[in-house]
Amino acid sequence: MSTATSEEDLTEDEFAGLELVRETGGIHQSDFWKQLDVSSRKGSRIIESLVEKELVQRQETVYDGHNTYFVTPAAKDLDFSLLMAGDMLSPFIGEEEIDPESDAFSQWIMNLAYEE
Repeated sequence: MSTATSEEDLTEDEFAGLELVRETGGIHQSDFWKQLDVSSRKGSRIIESLVEKELVQRQETVYDGHNTYFVTPAAKDLDFSLLMAGDMLSPFIGEEEIDPESDAFSQWIMNLAYEE
């Protein structure tokens, strides 16, 4: 089942739950249902549905002295080929500043230009 198809089929509550998980980058299940203003039972069902649709992941944890789950957005399939020029990875990957006049940058641009 593809992620795009799953998102189209979400109920209003599931969509709100998915957006909450994405906005927070991860949330404890005990806070999830409180922030959505639903019962803990309904919150659990929303999360279970999102897990089944592979839109979120949950991991057991202890939070405020209680067993709960930490819910995070599921990793999406990423196309890293857009960062490649031939067999060279983009020099813009990383935290160091790139000198546009550097050999590495020039070689990457040339590989990109001659790729086809």
